This record gives sequence, structure tokens and C-alpha cells, in this order.
Amino acid sequence: MPGTAPDPRTPPYVLTVASSDSGGGAGIQADLKTMTRLGVYGGSVIVAATAQNTRGVEGSHVLPAESIRAQYEAVADDFDVAAVKLGMLATAEAVETVADCLADYDGPVVLDPVMVATSGDRLLDEDAVDAYDALFARATLATPNADEAEALTGVFPDSPAAVSEAADWFFDRGVDAVLLKGGHVATDDDTVVDTLVTPTETTTFVNPRIDATATHGSGCTLSSAVAARLARGDDLSDAVRNGIEFTRATLAEPADVGEGAGSVNHLVGVGDGWTPDADADAPDGDD
Repeated sequence: MPGTAPDPRTPPYVLTVASSDSGGGAGIQADLKTMTRLGVYGGSVIVAATAQNTRGVEGSHVLPAESIRAQYEAVADDFDVAAVKLGMLATAEAVETVADCLADYDGPVVLDPVMVATSGDRLLDEDAVDAYDALFARATLATPNADEAEALTGVFPDSPAAVSEAADWFFDRGVDAVLLKGGHVATDDDTVVDTLVTPTETTTFVNPRIDATATHGSGCTLSSAVAARLARGDDLSDAVRNGIEFTRATLAEPADVGEGAGSVNHLVGVGDGWTPDADADAPDGDD
């Protein structure tokens, strides 16, 4: 059943646990922009600060585990968290800290196993991959692209049999469902096939391929969009469908920013922005 539009005064609260992208196209920034566009109130736990732009990642600083934990506990103590999105977690210690934080959380968790940036820069330490098992056991949905799926499972999901084999790897680690994204998989008819697999059902979402080079932030956007839609009451299939549609819209009209390949455009469909009503009385300010 599709979710309903939330009351803007009491929107669902969705938490992203990920890393900052100073360029604004991916990471925490993309997550919060997506959540706002889809009618939920986004909060964040910042795991790492990256020095990043449309050309690549120039540096990264991972926050201490106690800082990551303190951010999460501050949020969990005050807000009713309707869904959690997990993005770039960088190190084994950070992964383990986040898994421990989520041990008692019983809402939906969308896990984007971010390993490599669009620019090709690695975003996850080699020794952090094994630490992910504790997080996979908490995941309502994992959203790997084909390259991430191959790095994790040893299987490149470019056929129904390979998709099934890769999905079984995630199920063995406790994931409830997996969305194997098809953007990195070539097809004969120039379509993109995203496949949602649960232990009992497989659903494919087939769309024409968008001729886009400005794809920076697309993975973060999709996983955040799914988390937002789950928080709004969509079932998993509808949440994925709506997430894909929003992400495709951001790819079709990319943001012409930076000197690199560019970024997806979270402002797609927005007009000139908010301006005050000239006839409205201005609120009184504090002295």
C-alpha cells in the first residue's frame, strides 16, 4: 500500500549514518537533500569528513568511535526514528560501532555498502568488509551496485542465475532483501534492470538507460529515497519503485556544477525557490 503524504508539521524522522561530501553531491549532503525532497525530516550521524568534489576524493578523516556513538545516542534519545539509511562507513571500527548502536533499533534499515566513489576512489578500508556481517544482519534492504556486489560476493550479477547467487550471499548474512542495481551492467536493449530479491520473491524494474555522465551521488540518493519512502509507509516494493523514479529524475536533469563529471540534481522539478510573500506581515524578530 503506498504511503501517504506526511503532515509537514510532524514529518517522519529518518536518520542517515554516513560520511560528509564537501562537494555536496553525495554522502550526508545528498541524503539530507533527498529526504527533504521526499517529505521526511532528515538527521545525521557523520562517520567521516571527506575532502571531495566532482573530480575525486582528496582526503578523508574518520571521526573517533566515541563521537560516532555520541551522535547516534543524542538522536535516539530525542527522536522517534522511522528509518535508518547507512552509507559510507570507512573503517572496520566505524562499522562495528554503528552495528553496536543499532543493536536495539527495530525499524527499517537501508544499507548502501559504499566501497568506491564514482570517481574510482576507494571509500572503504579492505579490513572493513568482514566487519559488515553484523550490519547485514540488521538490514531490511541492501542496495549494492554490480561492482560492489561482485567485490562482496565474488559474483557479477549480470544474469538471472548470477543475481540469485549474489542475493543468496546476502541472505546467508541475514539481509532481509537486496536490491541489485543494474546501472553498471550492459544490456543488449540499452535498458537498466534493477532487481529486488527477497527470500520468496523477485521483482525487476526495467527502465530505459539515461545517457548520463553526471552520476555522482546517485547511489546515496537511491538508498536515501527508499529509506524516506519506507518511513512514509510504503511497502518495500513501492519504496524501491519510488526511489528509482526519483533517482532517475535527478539523473535526467543533472546539476551543472563543478569541473568534473557533475552531480545528480536534487532540485529537479523545483522552481526558483522560496520567496517571501510581499503582502504578508513579517514576523517580529528578537531584539
